[in-house]
Amino acid sequence: MGCNNFGNVDRQLVGKMKYIISFLLLITTFLIPNVTEAEEMMRVRLVNHIGDTSKLTIKMEGDYFSLDPTVQLREGVEYKLTVKNGSLFLKGNKKTYEINDSLVLIPNNYDNQHVIHINDKPYLGAMELRLENGQHIRPVNQLPLEDYLKGVVPFEVFSEWSLHTLKAQALAARTYAASHVGEEIDDTIRYQVYGGFAWDPKTTKAVNETKGEVITYNNRLINAFYSASNGGKTENNSHVWGGKAMPFFPIKKDPYDPTHPWEFTLNETQISLEDIEWDSPNWWNEVEEKDKEITETIKNWLNNRGYPGDIKILSIPTFELSNQQLPSDRSVKGSISITFLWRLFDGTVWYQEVSLNNVKLNRIRPMIGGTVFKSYLIDSLEKDGEVYTMKGKGFGHGVGMSQWGAYVMGEKGKSYEEIVEFYFPKTTIMQIGEM
Repeated sequence: MGCNNFGNVDRQLVGKMKYIISFLLLITTFLIPNVTEAEEMMRVRLVNHIGDTSKLTIKMEGDYFSLDPTVQLREGVEYKLTVKNGSLFLKGNKKTYEINDSLVLIPNNYDNQHVIHINDKPYLGAMELRLENGQHIRPVNQLPLEDYLKGVVPFEVFSEWSLHTLKAQALAARTYAASHVGEEIDDTIRYQVYGGFAWDPKTTKAVNETKGEVITYNNRLINAFYSASNGGKTENNSHVWGGKAMPFFPIKKDPYDPTHPWEFTLNETQISLEDIEWDSPNWWNEVEEKDKEITETIKNWLNNRGYPGDIKILSIPTFELSNQQLPSDRSVKGSISITFLWRLFDGTVWYQEVSLNNVKLNRIRPMIGGTVFKSYLIDSLEKDGEVYTMKGKGFGHGVGMSQWGAYVMGEKGKSYEEIVEFYFPKTTIMQIGEM
C-alpha cells in the first residue's frame, strides 16, 4: 500500500476496499447499454503529473458517491484535499471532512459524462485518494482496460502518425497492460505513460478498431516491450533484464529505424576549488556547476544513495567505457567517479568522492540521465582536454518495437500486422477472450 503506518487490520480494510471498487465498476460496466461484456480493469497510481504532494483539488462532472456515507460531494464544486498531522482533510461547499486513510469516489454511471478532475486533469472511472507514507496524497484511478489504452496511446506516440502505426502501438500497449491486470501500476514510463481522459480521435479509433487484440506466443501473452528508437539494431530481452532469451526478441538490423544519433558533452571540472571565495558568507550560493542539467541528475542520484542535503559537484575525474560489447553492439560496462561538496543540515561541509569502477552501464546511465545518455548503443566516448564527449544512436532499451521504426513502416504502407510481425516475430495476434 505504500503507507508505513498501516496496521494489519488497516491493510485488510484497504484490500477489501479495492475489491469493492473493482466489483462496483464491473456492475456499472454491465449497466452501460453499449458494452456487451465485462472488461478487465486497470488500477493506475497517478504519479506523473501529481508528484509527491500534500494538497490537490478535486472536481466532478456527473454524480459520484463515496464508500464513506458521511462524505457527500456535489457536482461542479471544487474541493481541496490536504494532509495535516498525518490525516486527510477534504474541504469544499462550506464543509470540512476528516478522512481516515483513503477516500473512494465512484461514478453513479460509467460513461464519458462522469468525469473526475484531479488538479484540473480529467479521468474516467473510480478514484481512490489515499494517504501515502503519512504525508502525501496518492490518487489511484480504476477504469476498464480499453479506456485506459485510449489514455495511453496518444501519450506514447504522435497521433498524426499513420493509423496502422497507431494500431501497432495499441496492440503493444494492450498486451503490456493485459499482463499487468490485477496489479497496481503507475502512469509513468516505468510502465506506460497514461494521460487520463485526454483522448485523441485518431488514437481512439486505433484502439477501437483493434479491440481486444493482443500479441501472443504459444497462446500466452508476451511482454510487448517497445522503445522510442533502437538505433538501427534490435536487442534481446536477456541482455537488458536477464532471464531466458525469448525467440520473439531477436537481435537483428532494423532498416526502418531512423537511428536517431545523439551526443552530449560533460566537463571534467564543474567547480574549481580555487575559484571559491571561501571568505564570502554567501559562497555556497555563488558557485554553480557548468553542466547544470547533468549535475542536477547526479545530485539527485547522490541524495537517494546516502547523501541527503545540499550538494555541489566539483569534478568528474573519471568517465570511461570498457571494451566489452554485446552481439547487438551495445556497450556493457564503464567507470565514473564524482567529487563533490556535501553540506549537512547543521551547515557542516564535507569533501566526498564516489566511484563506480567497471560496473554495468545501467548503474551509470541513471546518474547522467536517460534523456541525455539515451541508449547503450554507443559509438564513442572521448576526452578532449577537460571535456568528455559521448556519441551514440537510439533512445531506450531497443527490445521489441521501435516506435519510430513503426512510424516509418506505416509511412511505407505496411499494415499493423506486418509491423507486429517484424518487431515481434514468431508471435500470433489473438483476442484476449480466445486465450
